[in-house]
Amino acid sequence: MTNLLILIPIALGLGALGLCAFLWAYRSGQFEDLDGDAIRILQDDE
Repeated sequence: MTNLLILIPIALGLGALGLCAFLWAYRSGQFEDLDGDAIRILQDDE
């Protein structure tokens, strides 16, 4: 039972950290142009 008192806050903290990382990436524009990289890799630059 004491293990749950340690693991639950750790799990909640890691979840909050993941949510903060996602929100930071979203606000900095990481998900703006998802198709651009897919097309850019197929183009032949000389």
